[in-house]
Amino acid sequence: MRVELIAHTPEPERIVAASAKLCYSPVSAVSLLDDLDPLKTMTFLDKLMDLGHHSPLEHISFTFAVEGVSRVLTHQLVRHRIASYSQQSQRYVKLEQFEYITPPAISENAEAKAIFEKAMNADQETYHQLVELLEASYTERYLSEGMNMQRAKAAAEKSAIEDARFVFPNACESKIVVTMNARSLINFFEHRCCNRAQWEIRNLADEMLFLVRRIAPTIFKHSGPKCVSGPCPEGKMTCGKIVVVRNKYRMDEEV
Repeated sequence: MRVELIAHTPEPERIVAASAKLCYSPVSAVSLLDDLDPLKTMTFLDKLMDLGHHSPLEHISFTFAVEGVSRVLTHQLVRHRIASYSQQSQRYVKLEQFEYITPPAISENAEAKAIFEKAMNADQETYHQLVELLEASYTERYLSEGMNMQRAKAAAEKSAIEDARFVFPNACESKIVVTMNARSLINFFEHRCCNRAQWEIRNLADEMLFLVRRIAPTIFKHSGPKCVSGPCPEGKMTCGKIVVVRNKYRMDEEV
């Protein structure tokens, strides 16, 4: 997995502080920005986060480039609706040799790993066979519809890979660009940093949290699963490791 923070709102904490202050001030947001030095910004944001006044967090956003993750992960990720996504398309990208993500439990079991890799290789071979067969039939169809050979072959390849991609497994590696505002990110961390989250998306959430804390440490100081700043919400399904989890996500620790 590779996660990079490729863009974010400049001076995000000053933007949030000025936006929040504007709600209670007769002066303009620009004037408020001019009056905000780093200490004033941090002090005000501490109070803001404690009060739970989170709507100003929607004014700042963070964009991540994510690679080396499975379709299992991205299917979970896009459930977080207040966000923007751009994902590599299996419809337009012909995967001559697809990469795949192997769960740790499978990697650590020699017999399971051999079975898994055999299945992945079979999927790749089946994909190639389907593309070849479908390209031929689509080319014939498009020629019969009056396309010239060059156009028919190009259209046939696109149609073939569009159908052949159905054979790819959830393990298939994917790339995605994700943009979220800070309020959505905090909600994302609450759900996906939890020990009960699926292991791959939890690893992604940890990486994203580590990156945004470098840029906006006060805003994300208490971020992580919900048990970081309150009781565990999982009830009988709790992991039972609240002390360990809180220590992991403390601001003076690296996530």
